[in-house]
Amino acid sequence: MNVSNGKRLGGLDHMRQSVADILRTPIGTRVMRRDYGSELPRLIDAPINRETITKIIAAGVTAITKWEPRFRVKKINVVTASPGSVELDVTGDYLPDGSVVTLDGIVIKKS
Repeated sequence: MNVSNGKRLGGLDHMRQSVADILRTPIGTRVMRRDYGSELPRLIDAPINRETITKIIAAGVTAITKWEPRFRVKKINVVTASPGSVELDVTGDYLPDGSVVTLDGIVIKKS
């Protein structure tokens, strides 16, 4: 289901929504699934430097690998990063049909 309008959602659109939700959800905040989510919300307030960018990429790969079985991450590109916000492009294999896709413009902001 599309979180914006409640309409049916499937295929790549559903997976894109799922990946964005995984990356935006702080670990420990989901009742009955405390390990769901990623470390990205915790990292976006860190000083923006090479070390933080590396941690952002690693956290994204780890979370997607754990929680989205339809997608195999090949690359995460940090498009923009500023205190409290980061925009990512995530490229990988969409396993149901084997195509390579880029999920661009995934924004994680301080809530």
